[in-house]
Amino acid sequence: MDRAGEQDAPTAAVVVDPNGAVSGWSEGGRLLLGWSAEDVVGRPVTELLAGPAPAGFPESHESARGPAGPIPLRHRDGSTVDAVVTAQPLSGTGGRGLGHVVTAQRWESRPVIADRAFEQCPFALGVYDPELRFLWINASSARVIAHSEDQVIGRKYREVLPEFDRTLFPERDDKPYTDALAQVARTGEPTRLITVFRPRGSDYANAWATSIWPVRDTEGTVRAIANWGFDMSAEYWARQRLLILNNASGGIGRTLDVIGTARELAMTPVPRFVDQVSVDLFDEVLRGEEPPSESAANPHEAIGLVRAAQHSAQDGTDRDAGPPTPVTHSPGSVAARCMATGRSTVELATDPGQGGEWAFGPGLAADPAHWPPGNPVIDASLARDGLTGRITVPLRARGALLGVVAFSRLDRPEAFTADDLILAEELAAKAAVAIDNARRYSRERTTALTLQRSLLPQGPPNQEAVEVASRYLPGGTGTEVGGDWFDVIPLSGARVALVVGDVVGHGLHAAASMGRLRTAVRTLADVDLPPDELLTHLDDLVLHLAGDLRPDNHFQPTGESGATCLYTVYDPVSRRFTLASAGHPLPLVISPDGTRTPVPAHPGPPLGIGGLPFEATELELPEGTLLALFTDGLVESRERDVDQRITELQHALTDATTPLEPLCDTVMDAMLPDRRTDDAALLLVRTRALARHHVADWPVEPDTAQVPRVRKLAVDQVDAWGLEEAAFVTELVVSELVTNAIRYGEPPIRLRLIRDTSLICEVSDASSTAPHLRRARAFDEGGRGLLLVAQLTQGWGTRHTTEGKTIWCAQTLTPPTPL
Repeated sequence: MDRAGEQDAPTAAVVVDPNGAVSGWSEGGRLLLGWSAEDVVGRPVTELLAGPAPAGFPESHESARGPAGPIPLRHRDGSTVDAVVTAQPLSGTGGRGLGHVVTAQRWESRPVIADRAFEQCPFALGVYDPELRFLWINASSARVIAHSEDQVIGRKYREVLPEFDRTLFPERDDKPYTDALAQVARTGEPTRLITVFRPRGSDYANAWATSIWPVRDTEGTVRAIANWGFDMSAEYWARQRLLILNNASGGIGRTLDVIGTARELAMTPVPRFVDQVSVDLFDEVLRGEEPPSESAANPHEAIGLVRAAQHSAQDGTDRDAGPPTPVTHSPGSVAARCMATGRSTVELATDPGQGGEWAFGPGLAADPAHWPPGNPVIDASLARDGLTGRITVPLRARGALLGVVAFSRLDRPEAFTADDLILAEELAAKAAVAIDNARRYSRERTTALTLQRSLLPQGPPNQEAVEVASRYLPGGTGTEVGGDWFDVIPLSGARVALVVGDVVGHGLHAAASMGRLRTAVRTLADVDLPPDELLTHLDDLVLHLAGDLRPDNHFQPTGESGATCLYTVYDPVSRRFTLASAGHPLPLVISPDGTRTPVPAHPGPPLGIGGLPFEATELELPEGTLLALFTDGLVESRERDVDQRITELQHALTDATTPLEPLCDTVMDAMLPDRRTDDAALLLVRTRALARHHVADWPVEPDTAQVPRVRKLAVDQVDAWGLEEAAFVTELVVSELVTNAIRYGEPPIRLRLIRDTSLICEVSDASSTAPHLRRARAFDEGGRGLLLVAQLTQGWGTRHTTEGKTIWCAQTLTPPTPL
């Protein structure tokens, strides 16, 4: 037989009479076996067989589908031809049997192999007519729809498989599949889709990838719709797990808040993975403290935790709005064992297997061999709690036990798989690290905030120069504590220093740096340096602090130790307001009538630059002027520029006569949004002026003979103020200070008395040489004056001015005399 004959796959047609003899022979028989009609007609058909005839041959091969395997036939050249043999009976009038028509086709021919291939294909194959009636399905498709081919041929799809009530069976929705079939029949365009539904008799929702295409005749008319589909559940659910983990990566730990992170863990896997999640943490974790030691989780003792979060998809309940509540896990409970052993536990309400074997959904990667030891545990008591399964996972991070999380399924019948356990542990691990980060942040933030608040003024100092109110608000949750600070420092001569500053950076380092700078400012203020000189010294200090942070101890011109500072001094006697800024916003000056007074100054460089000068500016303010000193956290905004924000601040300060405390609240409410990203400090000051009759000033001739006269002037003035109890000390200190100025100073010399909350005595001269205390020997005639002044008064010091120096001392007036 030639090659073309093999490729054409000839079919032999043989007519067999009722006696089993060949009575007819086709050309196909000659092409297939090489025998001519003369060779075989009249001979028994069994002689064409290369082996023993099958029992009942040819009557046993009446099925149109043919035998299960090939039958060997004898070729004329002596070879064997494996063929598919089918037999159909021949009938005459009256139903009289005329024999059989036997057909034979080479087993390897394309039509036969194709039939076998499609029939045995593991994919579900089917062919429908344009009305969606079944024309053919293979064995795999029959298994999926739980119907045999004979049961469905000629029937419409919905006659065989009625549509589910999707309100009752949302997971069994196959409508997208039938819609796609109808679309292809209508448009003639192929399509593909993925459908997720639960087949009949299965407890698992399967994912199917389906391709549908039209079958056309030679004229191009759509005669049928064919499709193939395969179960891609393993790949689909693996992808869903990856999506859940991806959502967890972006959805868990978004804020540095322990409760918020616990809620994110509770909500992320619901409802795609489980129906309910509860997160229980140790109380120490919620407070930002170190979690208890491992011995705290004893499986034989009750373990007290706090339910930080719980979320359920069944009724939409969410405990986000409620406070955390205490919970107790009883001795021997699954949660107690998990925390004690550090191992997760899977509980199932019933054994999903039959006959002792685990039965998992088609395509699900859940080989029982993947289960870790001890899992899963069959616990019928879960059903009493309305659960079908639960995975309990201890929350551990960096070797510390933080609590426990439970993932529960309520009414879905799918049993947890080993892959589900891996997913639950991955979610718990991600969340545990985020919770521990939040705990550590909370601890550091609390420490830094405590440190910062301890360094800020706890109340206004005892002074009469200004009325003061202040507010400090740290950044919102999730932001570190900054280095904002303010201060009110009483100075000599009834003056007061008003300070506000901001250290670069956040956290404990910023709070500690702020404390050092505040201490330095107070120390320099005690020396009574002018604002520009004080900032120069402070700039040097910041440079040294930056150098201390470097291992090579070289100066670092900029960096974490940088800061801004506004230092101002107000004198209630002269009503002079002097200020200098190191990179800090200038204050707002609001006159008593509510108008803004421009400040003709420019901020200098921030502290830590080094080598650049600072400029001092002086203003004369009317009594009752409102001053607003603030840090940039009050006026910075992503939506508006700083100038607009300062204008908003000015509008909030329009009524300059409002009491300062409520005015502070008004400003903070108007300027700060609910979610702050930086600290903000505000210092509101209303100036006062010291009445002229509370200040007495005399020139002093540089002659010691003038001391008695000056002493008498001072005593008379003190008596006129009604401060007779202070007259004796005043007489002594005036005598000593004026005598020292005449002996060791330079003219002009002046004496000034100020009645404030204290009685201040000042002696000024043109010499810049400052006196100092020394120990006088037994026979020394001098050296005891300043020691006497220091012993008799509550404070004394030297203030350098452009004209020389001023020696001052102060006596506390008890009780304070109202002005």
